[in-house]
Amino acid sequence: MGEFYDGTKLLSMTDLNGALPELYLTTGNRSIGKTTWFNRYAVKRWKEKHRKFCLVYRWNYELCDCADKFFKDIQRLFFQEDEMTEKRRANGIFVELFLNEQSCGYCVTLNNADSLKKFSHLLSDVDMIIFDEFQSENEHYCTNEISKLLSIHTSIARGNGEQVRRVPVFMLSNKVSIINPYFLSLGISDRLKDDTKYLRGDGFVLEQTFMDNVAQMQLASGFNKAFKNENYVAYSAMNVYLNDKTAFIEKPVGTSNYIATIRNNDTDYAVRYFPKVGLYYMDKSTDNDFKVKLSFNANSHEANYVMVGVNNPYISMLRSIFERGLFRFKNQECKSAFFEMLRYTI
Repeated sequence: MGEFYDGTKLLSMTDLNGALPELYLTTGNRSIGKTTWFNRYAVKRWKEKHRKFCLVYRWNYELCDCADKFFKDIQRLFFQEDEMTEKRRANGIFVELFLNEQSCGYCVTLNNADSLKKFSHLLSDVDMIIFDEFQSENEHYCTNEISKLLSIHTSIARGNGEQVRRVPVFMLSNKVSIINPYFLSLGISDRLKDDTKYLRGDGFVLEQTFMDNVAQMQLASGFNKAFKNENYVAYSAMNVYLNDKTAFIEKPVGTSNYIATIRNNDTDYAVRYFPKVGLYYMDKSTDNDFKVKLSFNANSHEANYVMVGVNNPYISMLRSIFERGLFRFKNQECKSAFFEMLRYTI
């Protein structure tokens, strides 16, 4: 791989069924040039083929200075003779971008997904979507975020004289958590391994990139050296997730306290806490007399179980425990069941 990120191979890949994907995800260490490459790709397509793009942000406040955020770096590197400006549309619901006074794209937010339905005809000329930083470093996602992204894509893809058009979505991120909502929804969390470079699914391809030259430059920075013991430095420079540990399948030592019985797909799992080592553990040796019994979906629900949703404190507790690296599993089956349970609550 060259000095900076290159997305050419990702764009050339097919999905698990050998078909052309409509969703492309790429993750990697920081500052390798993912955003620069895809932003340049969008502008080049506009200049060469007049195909418009749409930038997806999460929150409404991010619709400020969109042209500058998107274009400033790539203008200096590749498009010195071009100028990008912006205009707010529909009372600020979305922003229209102009390259050299010609409309070239739009900026929208997930939080405005419902309002955008009324203006989908204005976005019908969009040909590609970029969603940068799809993993949130502070785990701050919109309520029903994936549904909102699907709504925006549907609003865009149904236009331009067609009920459904192919509008590829490019999702970029640094590594944050393998239980982020998108990995859970796509079934990626359970399939991901430390050495995975490309992972194909039904309709999507995931790329994991690590560029050692960039990592070494970051680690050599005097500022990063000063904070070398912080987890964020390893997350930023190296190919590790900010909130996750990789060694999960092992049984803690010592005595344990029973926490809950969790049912998934008609199978019961036990969650225990080992106070001596401060770890939680999940296996299938359940205590049928224990009163706290949880299910995560209607198919697994039955008498004496409480069906929980996304805002349930048990869900928040389990997610937090895992993200702090304090969860262990008896085997891969238990680990897979845990990820599937979380998937029902995103």
